[in-house]
Amino acid sequence: MKPLSELLEAVAVKKLVGDAGVGIATLVYDSRAAGAGACFFAIRGTQCDGHAFIPAAVEKGAVAIVCEELPANLVAGVTYVVVDDPAGALADMAAAFYDHPSRCLKLVGVTGTNGKTTTATLLYDLVRALGYKAGLVSTVVYKIDDRSVEATHTTPDPVRLNAMMREMADAGCAYCFMECSSHAIVQERTRGLCFAGGIFSNITHDHLDYHKTFAAYIRAKQQFFDALPADAFALTNIDDRNGRIMVQNTAARVATCSLRSMADFRCKIVEQHIDGMLLRVEGAEVWVTLTGRFNASNLLSVYGAARLLGFGRDDVLRVLSGLRSVAGRFETIRAADGTTAVVDYAHTPDALENVILTLEELRTPGQQLLVVCGCGGDRDRTKRPEMAAIAVKYASTAIFTSDNPRHESPDAILDEMTAGLDPTARYLRIADRAEAIRTGAMLARPGDILLVAGKGHEDYQIIGDEKHHFDDREEVRRAFETIHNLQSKPSPEKL
Repeated sequence: MKPLSELLEAVAVKKLVGDAGVGIATLVYDSRAAGAGACFFAIRGTQCDGHAFIPAAVEKGAVAIVCEELPANLVAGVTYVVVDDPAGALADMAAAFYDHPSRCLKLVGVTGTNGKTTTATLLYDLVRALGYKAGLVSTVVYKIDDRSVEATHTTPDPVRLNAMMREMADAGCAYCFMECSSHAIVQERTRGLCFAGGIFSNITHDHLDYHKTFAAYIRAKQQFFDALPADAFALTNIDDRNGRIMVQNTAARVATCSLRSMADFRCKIVEQHIDGMLLRVEGAEVWVTLTGRFNASNLLSVYGAARLLGFGRDDVLRVLSGLRSVAGRFETIRAADGTTAVVDYAHTPDALENVILTLEELRTPGQQLLVVCGCGGDRDRTKRPEMAAIAVKYASTAIFTSDNPRHESPDAILDEMTAGLDPTARYLRIADRAEAIRTGAMLARPGDILLVAGKGHEDYQIIGDEKHHFDDREEVRRAFETIHNLQSKPSPEKL
């Protein structure tokens, strides 16, 4: 428990009514989580206004309320703090409540549309391989050294984030690598944290359901770099046309990386195969187990960040060669007949095209590429026809199916995906995702490539408000096994 006055030291308070010395046991922004000694933050969101839940929080035992406007009825014994930005106050107060744990870590944030999970996870794996304890905050999993915690958001709320970082610091972690989503940046979940560095991967069409315009989406990412301190680094991918824009206002020391042009950190793909590639990085050649230009870019960001953190070139390259792909990111599954399935999280037009172009470079003449993909419901609808157009442009056959339909009709989503396609395009519509994967596996000839895109590591499918168990990798293996068993059965005429 900490006195409210101590938590308010970094907060611009407009008005305080009550006792600033009241003891605070927990910080909550959901009235249902309030209890004795809680400080409740009345945050105005897109769906509801937290001010409406102040009475419920007080009834459950909240002793302090942080709000934009004082409620009409003030309850005796409750302290009210008026601020312009309750969400920002929550972030600042959460950092103070847990004694600013990010100051005990070398915290590196990774932002961009694609590549965040791979870059953050590989950095975590790299520093641990170099002998250091580290934490990870990613879409797939949260890690406190070697302990895994279920991930609920790409970037969790400030209370959970600071609580985890306190655990990391107490566990002896020296580093933490964190994905910073655009939602989290705008909602100030990363505020109050002390970053040692930031990495920009790329920015492409995504999340316009939330940000409304691409310009607003760019500004959201840019805010992260604008907030970096002067003693931090800002590593940016200048192969993306917005790479320099991201860091134009930052106080941090800027470093660049590129596969195509002059930069502080450069990389060239010497050769690539479906199970890895040979890279030339700063004059040295290294074989890595990931493949594709997008992964070369991710690995270069990992290399550059590690060098900026002070690790030696040879040590970094040695460990880089042993790193393995992140779950659900270009994850390969081989069938008995030589067919290769690639399961990937690609759920934006750019990510899908990057994966397909990599497979295009790797496939041999006569080798079919079948693509299974869909688009999520209640999300950015403008990317649906783009995803479908990319799939039919390259695939021998595209199969459009459900992703996480949520509250939308799967058929309605497929209608929007296929609305502008050429009538001669080779595609199928199969709303049932398991059936779509089975169909793709059945259409594949021995040695062909089957890409299953969109869900990657996810082991669920959201239909309505419910999560149902569903794992693309399990479905692919099941389909391959079924086909193998059918092919292994002797035909009736041989009996």
